[in-house]
Amino acid sequence: MKLAPLETGLKPMVIANNISEKENNLELSIQISLNGLSFCVLNKKLNTITFLKRFYQNKKVTPIKILDTLINAFESETELQKEFKNVLIIHDNELSTFVPKNLFDSNLLADYLKFNSKILKSDFIAYDEIKTNESVNVYVPYVNINNYIYEKFGAFSYKHISTILVEKILEAEKYAQNDKVYVHVEHSQFNLVAISKGNLILYNSFEYNTKEDLIYYLLFTLEQLGLNPESIDVILLGDIKLNDNVYDIIYKYIRHVSFGTRFDDYKFKNEPASNHSNFPLIHSF
Repeated sequence: MKLAPLETGLKPMVIANNISEKENNLELSIQISLNGLSFCVLNKKLNTITFLKRFYQNKKVTPIKILDTLINAFESETELQKEFKNVLIIHDNELSTFVPKNLFDSNLLADYLKFNSKILKSDFIAYDEIKTNESVNVYVPYVNINNYIYEKFGAFSYKHISTILVEKILEAEKYAQNDKVYVHVEHSQFNLVAISKGNLILYNSFEYNTKEDLIYYLLFTLEQLGLNPESIDVILLGDIKLNDNVYDIIYKYIRHVSFGTRFDDYKFKNEPASNHSNFPLIHSF
């Protein structure tokens, strides 16, 4: 993420990495999407996730509405009313693209996005550097969320969800010798990361309303990449479980389907739904 003023019509402010002198050991990570919010609190000293909760929306809402949901969560959840040493926001939307670092120019951020995302001239554009494959992730964060978090906590950090997914998957597949496709499933949206011999060949995000939408996008992507549904390994992450509707339709059309794992070593006050759920949120620390 580049340190830069937020362009919002409000007084610009600088968002920097959080360097706090607080003596507590709590760190807060919040995943923000227009379909809902997810919160995770880590006690660094005890290496324990003490709070993990998702707030769903019945349908995709506006950034203004999701901010109201965020404010209500801070007012209603006692675990979110504690002092935090570090705060990280994960922006979860489809407004992102990857650029090779050797071709990247910070003066051309809008140009990178305009070819595959609908953006406005007033949009603030940020970027994350990804060291694992020498690339830069250019994206549009939710500026109203950033402003609120800054007012509430002061300096904080933020990333795009695709930054975390790509970084962690590439780390796990560093020595892989075959092609794999990771599918991170969320409520009405999924992220797809395709790799070949440990290298990123595609990242994309899709909205879906039905399980048929999801399998159409997945199969179409495989076809475009020249990957055979009969032989490609598809690894599932996120809000999906064995024999639910989404899993069943993927398993119907893809021969080799398995669940991934976070490979984290945290203790949990309350266990997550599975070892493949909350992947970017828990890996954000």
